[in-house]
Amino acid sequence: MLKKVLISLTAMILILGGTTMSNAKQKDWDKTFAKSDKVDIQKVSFKNRYGITLVGDLYLPKEKPETKMAAIAVSGPFGAVKEQVSGRYAQTMAERGFAALAFDPSYTGESGGEPRDVASPDINTEDFSAAVDYLSTRKDINPDRIGIIGICGFGGFGLNAAAIDTRIKGTVTVTMYDMTRVTARGYNDTIDPDARYQMKEQLNKQRTEDFKTGTYAKAQGLPDKLTGDEPQFVKDYVNYYKTERGFHKRSIGSNGGWNTTSSLSLINMPILAYSDEIRNAVLMIHGENAHSRYFSEDAFKKLKGDNKELYIVEGANHVDLYDNLDKIPFDKIETFFRTYLK
Repeated sequence: MLKKVLISLTAMILILGGTTMSNAKQKDWDKTFAKSDKVDIQKVSFKNRYGITLVGDLYLPKEKPETKMAAIAVSGPFGAVKEQVSGRYAQTMAERGFAALAFDPSYTGESGGEPRDVASPDINTEDFSAAVDYLSTRKDINPDRIGIIGICGFGGFGLNAAAIDTRIKGTVTVTMYDMTRVTARGYNDTIDPDARYQMKEQLNKQRTEDFKTGTYAKAQGLPDKLTGDEPQFVKDYVNYYKTERGFHKRSIGSNGGWNTTSSLSLINMPILAYSDEIRNAVLMIHGENAHSRYFSEDAFKKLKGDNKELYIVEGANHVDLYDNLDKIPFDKIETFFRTYLK
């Protein structure tokens, strides 16, 4: 019974999920949010340091400044695609005058990488730096004015990228998850070493089975229908990913789950070990009522310098900061980037 509980917990944790091409046309619009008439959109691709091709949507303001633009790379949530939350954020920042790139992480969405539906603390951190590579080499972007926005699990990977990539001048995390901590220790650090060992035994057993069959077992995804007995945050996820509000055919959060054995690297490789070395500016945003709020609060305590801020959004839960325009503090985000990307 304990083994089943541990695998179920791992599955739930995993949920809590350049080449320029032609401009997007309204008839081809495949996003979960309305298209703005204030921006132009280009489909772009670029490779990361591992040779994986990443695909993104580059949102550009129609009224472009006379000088080279500041740019922002955006990704997340964990298990989402660029047509969902990151695209909404990128489009909004482009409306406010920034070049903004929403990209699919490696092994997901339209980006490359085999097998599919794999999460990696190393490669997903690298994905942000690869986006910076692409942005910093565009003729219309100032390479000294580049920031990132990481949402949910990609808030943690984004913060980790800021610790290694000094080209990132400003980092915003939104409703951040530390995926390595929650996978290794469970919510609120409730998994003890013995339980974690049993979880590793089950995951390695699954790894052997995957090798034998040449396939990759999938972790359990979000339920298609709610029973009413689920934790509130699970209900919130379902109400986003499984409904017209946020469903997308390429999103892991909307369709099934990650590869079960993705948990192995997340358990073994904590991502925020060097976050105290970040010298550039950081703004961490979290909802007052979010079940995940402690991730941002604990990560913020480790940051150093007077250019770091933790901003708590009154009355907001975790998923509110995906698409609730009355809750997402875009004015705050714009002010932050105008201050530090100059």
